[in-house]
Amino acid sequence: MDVLITIAGIGAAALLWVILYDSNRFVVKTHTVTDGRIRRDCRAVVLSDLHNKRYGKNNQALLAAIRRQQPDFVLVAGDLLTAKRNASMETALALLKELVKDYPVYYGNGNHEHRLRLYPETYGDMADRYGQALKELGIEPLVNGHAELPEYGLSIYGAQIHERFYKHFRILEMAADYLPGLMGQAPRDRYTVLLAHNPDFFPQYAAWGADLVLSGHVHGGVARVPFLGRGVLSPALRLFPKYDGGIFTHGDSVMVLSRGLGSHTIPIRVFNPAELWVVDFKGEGA
Repeated sequence: MDVLITIAGIGAAALLWVILYDSNRFVVKTHTVTDGRIRRDCRAVVLSDLHNKRYGKNNQALLAAIRRQQPDFVLVAGDLLTAKRNASMETALALLKELVKDYPVYYGNGNHEHRLRLYPETYGDMADRYGQALKELGIEPLVNGHAELPEYGLSIYGAQIHERFYKHFRILEMAADYLPGLMGQAPRDRYTVLLAHNPDFFPQYAAWGADLVLSGHVHGGVARVPFLGRGVLSPALRLFPKYDGGIFTHGDSVMVLSRGLGSHTIPIRVFNPAELWVVDFKGEGA
């Protein structure tokens, strides 16, 4: 019995160490896309699901990692803050304030940014204050809109889908005409990047015409099963979600699904460090 108690104690201590370690670090992941429509090689850093997390004072560790990558621009795949009544938005804004000094920032909303706007009775004027602060930084979120980067041959779209598509326990059907109704049809003469926070609808994003989808939301499944590499739980409370983190393909489309940089509700990570993604865009002649 004493031996079993000792083993259990060691196991519990080891698990606690993993939780503390993985909940306070991030790793840098890279992906390269190659396409003849890309006119000039470029690099993007992708931020998702920061949820007001800080890595060092004023997020200096995260900023240093971003600067080491020497990106041409920054792409935000949503949820830099957490929708919580009277919560500070300063962590997200302070990070963005530093980033815009050196890089263009293209911002796609997540469900938390969207929620601030949907429920003013809960969040008061947080949506207006956050939107005004972004405007003062020169950032205009791509709310079912797009930005053209002709020098690179890229189009950057941001999809803000209805809140019903974030319901718990099941994935709702998304009609084939839903995304074209929001954003028009994807251009075929430019390489199209879609900032789409919820990865559950990757097949629909691919059918819309996205060449590259950048998503987050799932936080890697909170905990991952060692050796199997599967995320355990999605924010929609589904076990072992199909899209949990990493690179996925559907036809000619690719999705880079970040495990995010922060967490909320279940504020831990287990065998699941946060991720900072770097995407290199190259022409076929590169």
